[in-house]
Formats: sequence, structure tokens, C-alpha cells
Amino acid sequence: MKPIVNVIIPAFNEQDSIGNVIADLPKFVDEIIVVNNKSTDKTKENATKAGATVLTEERKGYGYACLKGMDYIAKKEVKPTIVVFLDGDYSDYPEQLTTLIQPIVENNTDFVIGARIKKLRENGSMTPQQIFGNWLATFLMKLFFNAKFTDLGPFRAIKYQRLLDLNMQDKTYGWTVEMQLKALKQKLTYTEIPMKYRNRIGVSKVSGTVKGSIFAGIKILSWIFKYSFK
Repeated sequence: MKPIVNVIIPAFNEQDSIGNVIADLPKFVDEIIVVNNKSTDKTKENATKAGATVLTEERKGYGYACLKGMDYIAKKEVKPTIVVFLDGDYSDYPEQLTTLIQPIVENNTDFVIGARIKKLRENGSMTPQQIFGNWLATFLMKLFFNAKFTDLGPFRAIKYQRLLDLNMQDKTYGWTVEMQLKALKQKLTYTEIPMKYRNRIGVSKVSGTVKGSIFAGIKILSWIFKYSFK
């Protein structure tokens, strides 16, 4: 049976990239949901023009935007079987969604991370602090939970019911690691798929600033230690 796939794209000031992201997603995707997260440019207009459903989330934060997309899906009559999360900056290759969801469709896997492995990354596409942060977070998850994750990649797919079961709460930078930690705690089946990764269009809101990097690091580590002692 053909899966029903919804894509949630949090977007803050991504007017130059959002149209490309939407255009490159496979045509079998049932709905593309762009959550305009307090943008001050033409993100909303360009996403609408490209054919996405556009929601507005005035509270700033990656997690807030993702939760807004989930809230919208919860009110739909026809629920998806798979939800994919994807950034709006065109650093991922949206056409690889087909590969990303394959373990769910073919092997009944619950959760799939698009792993930004070194040999498939463009030079400079991940900052040194991102690379170190990913290494540290996944090392700690391996240490405390025997996890096999190598990345906190934002391009990810999960069965919709499993996503609901996770009871996601983080409103800002800790969203990705919260999902992975809760997937481990709930013993979801998971895997990683190596993904191509390129330099984003525009400046990163997290790793592109010292403040963003510090806050993201603190949030990620706090989630890991919180779950380690539960």
C-alpha cells in the first residue's frame, strides 16, 4: 500500500531557498507544510507560490515550528503514515526523500535519520562546531544508551503514530536530539541513511552564530543528561 507522506519544513528567512526545496521534493509527497517561523522576508510568499501549505508560528524556535506542523496534521481528516522533517535552507537534497523513507516502507523501520557523512558533504557545509557537537552528542548517546546514531541530521522520517507516541516537547534547539533520545527510550527500530549535504543558501541561524552554537550545545547536552539519569 502506498504510504501517505507529509513533509514539515520549519523556515525562518529562507526566501531564496524555500522554492528550490519544495520543487525538488518527490511528486508522491501528499502535502508539503512550510511553517513560517517569524520570517521578515518573502519566505511565506515564495513557499505559497511553490505550492506548499504555509502555516505561521510567531514564537521563535525550531521546535515551536515543528510542533505547529504536527498540530496542523493532527487536525487533518486523512492522517499521514510517514512524517518527514526537512530544513528550508537547501543544504539537504530533497529528492533523496525517496531513499530516506525506504527502510520504513520496505522493512517496517520506525525512524530514519539522514546522516551527513563526511565523504558526501561539500567542503564547509558543516561548521567545526557542528561537527564536534554531532560527535559529542552521538558519542554520549552511544555511551549511555548503546545507540548507533552518528548524526543529529534534521532530514529525518518517522512513522506518524510513532511520532505521536514520542510526545515531543522541546521548543528550540533540542528538538532533534529529544526525538532520538525518546526513540531510544521507547525502543523504536531505527537506522541511518548516508545523505549528500551541501552549503546552505544564506546564513545558519544556529551554527552560524556564536550565541546559537552555545545555546544549541547546552540544550542538546541537557536533554542527554536528563534522559541518562531517568
